Amino acid sequence: MAGAAGYRPLLFSIAYGMTGSVGDAEDLVQDTFLGLTRAGLAGTVITDPKAYLTTTVTRLGINHVKSARVRRETYLGEWLPEPVVTTAARPGPAEHAELADTLSMAFLVLLEALSPVERAVFTLREAFGYGYPEVARMVGRGEANCRQILARARKRLAVAGDGTAAPAPARRAEGEELARRFFEVAEGGDPEALLGMLAPDVVFQGDGGGKARALGRSVTDPLRVARLLVGGFRRIRRLGARLTPAWVNGRPGAVLYDAEQRVVNVIGLDIDADGAVRAVHAVSNPDKLAHLGPVSDLGLLPPPK
Repeated sequence: MAGAAGYRPLLFSIAYGMTGSVGDAEDLVQDTFLGLTRAGLAGTVITDPKAYLTTTVTRLGINHVKSARVRRETYLGEWLPEPVVTTAARPGPAEHAELADTLSMAFLVLLEALSPVERAVFTLREAFGYGYPEVARMVGRGEANCRQILARARKRLAVAGDGTAAPAPARRAEGEELARRFFEVAEGGDPEALLGMLAPDVVFQGDGGGKARALGRSVTDPLRVARLLVGGFRRIRRLGARLTPAWVNGRPGAVLYDAEQRVVNVIGLDIDADGAVRAVHAVSNPDKLAHLGPVSDLGLLPPPK
């Protein structure tokens, strides 16, 4: 249907918000357009393509999350979403670059506490600003029920975290400069200097998926976070790897490459409006980096015997 392709960025954003996976989101978008094509071939008259597409991708996302829950329960270590990365050298597909700012790593981690339908309602309402009539249509529930679902989701997130989706971000230019200074200080090797850039409630999360070196659980002590980062960057220098500034899920961060330009790690930062780093998310699971290009073997764990 002419013009329907223009909705691809929106559909990708909804699907990614539901799944936290770039590959799965792309598959859901593809299935959504396939459904539109089949409907047209069957002679179905679709008067509102946008409504049809957003409803389809949302319901496909709900079904996907239901099936993914079992796999998620057996995941090794901390779980983080697949990073959506844009750099000056690699701007990436338009649909990846146009993600809503609220689909940060921290936001998507919080959503893991929700049921599939709660996740859909919360994402559509809070991240994309849809009204209750639209949310109700997209998830196949009544408006009153959707209001109850959203209230329940907010309560669950208040228990899972601090009740907010993510800290208020610094402005883009400020965020880039703060991230540059942060990584520069981390590479400088002084934990005390780095400590001054961390928020008191900072959290460090790493995702290796049992396949790459990563923290087994979140670290929330600021001094320990500073020491971990300094130690990590010291090891990076020894291995001849380098950092390239990037935007990770709409927030400042960096991609770590080895000497052969293969991806080792993606680091995303949550920097609040006061300039303090409130979260560091490091993804080294090779399965979650493959969409960015060749993946390095530098941080991989040896295969089990």
